[in-house]
Amino acid sequence: MFTSRRLFKAVVIGTVGLGTLASLRTNEYDISAIGIVRLSRAALTVFDIGRYYKRELYDSKLDKTSPEYLQLKSNAHKYGAQKLLELCCTNKGVYIKVGQHIGALDYLLPQEYVHTMRVLHNAAPQSSFNDVLTVIKEDFKRSPYEIFQSIDPEPLGTASLAQVHRAVLKNGDVVAVKVQHRAVKSNSYVDIKTMSTLVRITSLIFPDFKFDWLVKETKRNIPQELNFTQEGENAEKVQRLFKNYHWLKVPQIYWDLSSSRVLTMEFLEGGQVNDLEYMHDHQLNPYEITSKLGRLYSHMIFIEGFVHSDPHPGNILVRNRDSQAEIILLDHGLYADLSDQFRWDYSKLWLAILDSDRVAMKKYCGRLGVEDYYGLLSVMVSGRTWETIMSGVRKTRYDISEKEMFQQNVPNLLPQISNVLDRVNRQMLLILKTNDLMRSIEYSLHTQSRMTAIIEMSKCCVRSVYGEKFRQCSSAWDKCWVSLAERWALLKLSFYYMYLGLIHFDLNNSVNSLWTKDFYPF
Repeated sequence: MFTSRRLFKAVVIGTVGLGTLASLRTNEYDISAIGIVRLSRAALTVFDIGRYYKRELYDSKLDKTSPEYLQLKSNAHKYGAQKLLELCCTNKGVYIKVGQHIGALDYLLPQEYVHTMRVLHNAAPQSSFNDVLTVIKEDFKRSPYEIFQSIDPEPLGTASLAQVHRAVLKNGDVVAVKVQHRAVKSNSYVDIKTMSTLVRITSLIFPDFKFDWLVKETKRNIPQELNFTQEGENAEKVQRLFKNYHWLKVPQIYWDLSSSRVLTMEFLEGGQVNDLEYMHDHQLNPYEITSKLGRLYSHMIFIEGFVHSDPHPGNILVRNRDSQAEIILLDHGLYADLSDQFRWDYSKLWLAILDSDRVAMKKYCGRLGVEDYYGLLSVMVSGRTWETIMSGVRKTRYDISEKEMFQQNVPNLLPQISNVLDRVNRQMLLILKTNDLMRSIEYSLHTQSRMTAIIEMSKCCVRSVYGEKFRQCSSAWDKCWVSLAERWALLKLSFYYMYLGLIHFDLNNSVNSLWTKDFYPF
């Protein structure tokens, strides 16, 4: 329970943290002034949110199951989310990145926070055009207009760490130029330090919630995302891995016009993946799009172990190419590079979930670090209720009532969810974020009831599991038997889904129901 004594302890910790930051120096950054301002702003926001929760919610004498109390809780979440959004927009940089992460956890956090923070995916504060030109000049040691024939002053999009401008090269090529916010690199070091102190404060005010995982994850990921050279290499790796996916387009990189803070790439146009009106106008099939995305991400996670981990709608475009849906994948700064062991354990966990096998779920959740929370992790991974998992995910279609039930129960499990996120294998954090963003896209396209994604994912899980067995074979004869066993398992899987009638159902939905007026909500 929130107490004044706990708040006082938080103030003491915050004061010590401020003093520590004021004494810190590095070779590159002077932390004292910047760090104190940014941490003070963040600490005051946490205190403000804490006081509001205490006054409006925790001091309430209402029954915690009553509609009145639940409304008070929702109001407190809305207040806290709005204050957090204001902090992210003011401090910018890493704070926006953390806010985007919160906005991606659709099934794991209160909806008031998720919906409020989601605006940061497409409406992050932008740098001035003068700052953009300065970064280009600093990195290439010459005027931007010696490199580009023209650069649009208004950005195409703005993210937490950079913004993208349309430009024209001297030879007439149209390109997209991603330019890092000028101060974001220097501020990122300060932000990580201040956030660590902030988490200590927050843990005193809200002891049931563990946020260390978020700081650790941010600290690990930010250097990757700030290195645009690595982002370009990630883009080219995806092109190589999925060269046979003729419907996947990744922009080409102009290496001679790129640096660690500037990335020049092929300019590609399309509609955002959640824009139903664009799809209708351009004769695009939402079921085809979600099926292709499901195939792509299943292959990334279970087969390649190299996963694009920021698939929010602004980073995935679609367009009609030769009467087929083409997927354009942007922003390759953040990837989950999964170990083989994690990939195999995660594949087996999914197969256990699909088979409603509690023993296997417990075993593989244990390998991922949370055996005692195996039920909760299975729910978090699948985005389905425990009742659905036990009755059969393959047999039970997802609908709006299940989503509502899921989200009604999430607030009651936040301390346990926080504990799982703090203890689970670190590789799982980006996967959970990716899963939720993909589900959010499906929900926006009204295709969440389809089963083609489950079919594709099941096949990839089987291939992953048999891939492990194949590696362990010591003779050509053993490899032959494993290969035959894999093919038989995939064949049985296809027959199973055909028996359930899922493929037929999805094809009917795609062909017969797609273009009816009732499908599109406008």
